[in-house]
Amino acid sequence: MIEQRGLLLEEFIVGEKYAHRPGRTVTDADNVLFTTLTMNTQALHLDAAFSATQPFGRPLVNSMWTLSTLIGLSVAQLTQGTLVAQLGLSDVSFPAPLFVGDTLSAVTEVVSVRPSASRPGQGVVVLAHTGCSQNDEVVVTATRTVLVWAKDGVE
Repeated sequence: MIEQRGLLLEEFIVGEKYAHRPGRTVTDADNVLFTTLTMNTQALHLDAAFSATQPFGRPLVNSMWTLSTLIGLSVAQLTQGTLVAQLGLSDVSFPAPLFVGDTLSAVTEVVSVRPSASRPGQGVVVLAHTGCSQNDEVVVTATRTVLVWAKDGVE
């Protein structure tokens, strides 16, 4: 039986790039639900009349939804069942807005891979995630550091 899983430490290759498909089209419900669940009352996400008076002329998708979905798009291919812990995020940026109706797709590049110095059978992987709209415009980037299982850590 074949069980889908992410990559073990030894399977990550520095410089490899992974295209995560399918993408995810943002709905108004996504934006409103995420924004209200996270207590983000920013009118730019919730108030179409107010947003119409602002520079982008319409509501912006909550950037934290964009970041969360960027990471989520990579899970099945890279870390499903092989992640021990997320260690950190850095270099997060949102160079262009995402709007309801846009489709977010993601690519991940493996930046570095090393065995853990303190946790035998595990290792540290640094991943550079890039999210683009359906027009290939970069809307989010982030560097993520994760702790994953190594082959000798899995029975």
